[in-house]
Order: sequence, then structure tokens, then C-alpha cells
Amino acid sequence: QLQLAESGGGLVQPGESLRLSCAKSEFTLNYYTIGWFRQAPGKEHEGVSCISQSQGSTWYADSVKGRFTVSYDNAKNTAYLQMNSLTHEDTGVYFCAPCGVNVKEYHDWGQGTQVTVSS
Repeated sequence: QLQLAESGGGLVQPGESLRLSCAKSEFTLNYYTIGWFRQAPGKEHEGVSCISQSQGSTWYADSVKGRFTVSYDNAKNTAYLQMNSLTHEDTGVYFCAPCGVNVKEYHDWGQGTQVTVSS
């Protein structure tokens, strides 16, 4: 049983969009931040975006600025990552986790959701 459950991935062509969801469990409701990470085959997890629970502050990796939008629905205890203008470089497994995790030491990623951008 995962503390965070990602969904919404799929296979899309370059330029298309996807919206990922991250449902928080009762145990993780106390997280101050929710971050989105991704991992390409053979590579380390990298931070993509972050949002504070207050929704007053967001962060985006340079590679996704202007294309991705992170949001959080308090009523649904769910974070979202709207991904527009997807490129091949966005391909990977996407995870949600606290923003400040050390990607080299964190091991509670769960299964994530696969995003494949291919023409």
C-alpha cells in the first residue's frame, strides 16, 4: 500500500498533453509540499515540479517551465501535474513525493506512472 498513488500517464505524440494525478493517503496528508519527479531508464530520479500545501508557492525545473503546471486540490487531497507541449525528453516514469527528498537516498517512490512521448 502506497502513501501516494500516481496515475494519468500514457502514450502521446510530441506536442500533446497529459495530466497526472497524485492522490494522498491519510498518512501523507501532513506533507508540507508535494513534488513531482521523473526517472528515465538508466537515469536517476530528477525533480520536475513542487507545490506547497498552501498553493502559494510553486517550483519548476528549467526543462519544463512554461509547459508544465502543478496544482493541488485540497478537497480531493490530490496533486496534479498538467503537462503540455510534451517532448521526447519528457519520457519517463513520474512519481510524487515530498519536494525535499534526497533522490539518492529516497526509496519510497512506489510504482509511478509511465509517460511515453513518441512519434
